[in-house]
Amino acid sequence: MSIMQFWRILCARWTLVAATTIFCLLGGALVIKMAPPRWDAEANVYLNLLKPDPVTGEMIGGPSSRAYIGTQMGLITDYTVVGQAVDKLGWLSDPTFIQQYQNRSQSDTRDFRRWLAQIIIDRTRVTVMDNSNILNIIYTGSDPESAKAVANALMQSYLDNSLSFRRAEAIKSADWYASQAKKAKISLEEAQTAETAFERQNNVVMMQHEHTDVDSARLTAMAAQSFTADSGGGGAQAQLAEIDAQIKNASETLGPNHPDLIALRAKRNALLSIARQGGAPTESSHGSRVDQQKALIIAERDKLSKLRNLHSEVELQRDLYNKTAQKEIDFRQQAAVADTGLTPLGSASAPQSPSYPKIPLIVGGSLGLGLALGLLVALLTELLNRRVRGAEDLQSLPGVPLLTVLEVAR
Repeated sequence: MSIMQFWRILCARWTLVAATTIFCLLGGALVIKMAPPRWDAEANVYLNLLKPDPVTGEMIGGPSSRAYIGTQMGLITDYTVVGQAVDKLGWLSDPTFIQQYQNRSQSDTRDFRRWLAQIIIDRTRVTVMDNSNILNIIYTGSDPESAKAVANALMQSYLDNSLSFRRAEAIKSADWYASQAKKAKISLEEAQTAETAFERQNNVVMMQHEHTDVDSARLTAMAAQSFTADSGGGGAQAQLAEIDAQIKNASETLGPNHPDLIALRAKRNALLSIARQGGAPTESSHGSRVDQQKALIIAERDKLSKLRNLHSEVELQRDLYNKTAQKEIDFRQQAAVADTGLTPLGSASAPQSPSYPKIPLIVGGSLGLGLALGLLVALLTELLNRRVRGAEDLQSLPGVPLLTVLEVAR
């Protein structure tokens, strides 16, 4: 079928095309007249993913940011958040909603609050602004003011619940670390008790700050006296002054029977003996004392090794306790922080025009649909009831000779 044949058919069936188009336009006008308008109110929240946590300093980035944004979008339409928005709006005492709830289907067994929350959930859309961390909370209402009120209530409820969830999670973690810290403290006290008991039973003492036993410290002090022997009593006096200063500083923080103070006093007594002699001990006597101290350490090697193991266990339990207690403190601080990384970008405003019905879109769609439907109906009618409207129609019929074509004189 050529373009000329189509044109002749349309010219012959133009009334059918026009009637179909008019009926579609009337249908669109009826929709505009009868359909209740819908208004979209939008509230925006900025997710500050690049801002570090005020306590831990951690930031959300990479693949975890997409999961975080998806979680926040789902949280906005969760019943916990929407139910609180219902409370803020005062819908539970609204007579209109109460009447609608009483007239609901008998198969609907939801309570009133959840029934109201479902209305908001069904009319709420959450989107992310392109190439940004901004959430768009869009609520569709029957009038601009109610749409604005619901959008604002929903945004505020979302912010409040985010803070509440953050604090509840931090408190839960803090309580867990508190219980672990309590266990670690008990283990530390048991390790310290075992170390102290071993020291008393075997008459060996571990210096806490230098991580060595007192006998080894004495041997080190004796070995250092070789330098004192070369420098004379003046060197001994200088070392005595230095040790006295160390004892004074340690006494301010340590008890009188602390192992470190005992070791320092022993070292001072050894140097004091040298100073009272007016010089250094002879090489033979000094070497004899060093050898005796070495023999003592060798004889008590097993005890010292056991003591070092006990002391290492104390240090391990102390480190575990300190780290666990610090974690508890960090989570307590997180629970006290009011920053959730969410920033509302103002409040929602009342929309100026309805989002539905869109009059230009409906009119244009009705006109296009009417024309297309009219053309289709015209062609179908022509195919079911063929007419000869030109020479082309005869040429397409087999066995029908075409003698001549007469044209209308112009």
